[in-house]
Amino acid sequence: MQIEPERQGEDRPNLAETLRTLRKNTGLTGESVATRAGMSQAKLSKIETGRVQPSTLDVERLLAALGTPRDIANEVVALARMANTEFQELRAALRKGLEKKQRELAALEKTASHIRFFLPLMITGLLNTPEYAKATMSLVPGDHSRMLTRKLERQSVLYEQSKTFTFLLSEAALRWALVPPPAMAVQLDRLVSLSMLGNVHIGVIPLAAYVGAGPLNTFTLYDDRLATAETFGGAIIMRDPKDVNEHLRLFDFFGRFALFDEPGRSFISSIATEFRERE
Repeated sequence: MQIEPERQGEDRPNLAETLRTLRKNTGLTGESVATRAGMSQAKLSKIETGRVQPSTLDVERLLAALGTPRDIANEVVALARMANTEFQELRAALRKGLEKKQRELAALEKTASHIRFFLPLMITGLLNTPEYAKATMSLVPGDHSRMLTRKLERQSVLYEQSKTFTFLLSEAALRWALVPPPAMAVQLDRLVSLSMLGNVHIGVIPLAAYVGAGPLNTFTLYDDRLATAETFGGAIIMRDPKDVNEHLRLFDFFGRFALFDEPGRSFISSIATEFRERE
């Protein structure tokens, strides 16, 4: 799936218009199509007018109800996936102020009950010490003070026992010296400490493990409804159930190779000791 940011604003209305046109071309009423697709007529009406964003599963059901030819159906499903995917450019975030991005993340964290983080090369903000958090902003221009404050404030969500957090880190993420060795040791100590919280699970995938698949990028899952993937240029937001389920599958796959609980804490502590020995 190729994301074209300049087209993003067009995909949703295009999808609504396409579905409405396909139905009208068949001569079927909205009521009959809704019945065939197993949804309410009210929902179909909202989909066709762009007031409700359908998932690809919704679209596939409607296309089957309409008897749409396979080649056309494939194009419409591809359009539906694009309509459920958003690219948030870093440049746009800089214009708005990066502290706003921290507020958006806090809102996502507030509404989710299980948040999963896949971290192949860096330690995510919820786990950061202040020094490490500051270092993560080194390539971002501008005043970082408010962003740093917001990032550290977000960490209070870890202590909400109604929520579950699972962090999968590669050994490379623990060894990437974003700050001097003494500060890296403190950062790893924080991981060990947080892993003792009953609702926080931190797993480490050792480099010696034979995984058989490469970690392409960082991604985060908010329950089973939203997946985000980060790039240097921004973040990809995926709401399509197929995309979310694929990332859930990947998370489970990589999780099989991770060390959790005491084995994980011992592994992290051993790397912290190595950093201290460099002092």
